[in-house]
Amino acid sequence: QVQLVESGGGLVQAGGSLRLSCAASGIIVSRTAMGWFRQAPGKQRELVAGITSNGFTNYGDSVKGRFTISRDNLENTVYLQMNSLKPEDTAVYYCRLSGVAREYWGQGTQVTVSS
Repeated sequence: QVQLVESGGGLVQAGGSLRLSCAASGIIVSRTAMGWFRQAPGKQRELVAGITSNGFTNYGDSVKGRFTISRDNLENTVYLQMNSLKPEDTAVYYCRLSGVAREYWGQGTQVTVSS
């Protein structure tokens, strides 16, 4: 059974940093594409960053140059390093894994950036 558990969210002041973690079980993350999404109140869920099985990364326009997605194959974990945070980054952040037959989502972790 595939499970994704996010952690690392919290309250931070504008300009600060946070690192989110997505720990996977039941599947090897290095063999799949994974991504971070976020959803703010009243808004649609949007892609923040993605990483493919061969390590190719892509980012949403609003986070380019500030956020970095990475993967630790030994820990079977994907990370999202978020720097220079802005109040508009406030959202629930979700980890997604693209499996062969379906997608898997974590439960989400709240990130709140105060001005």
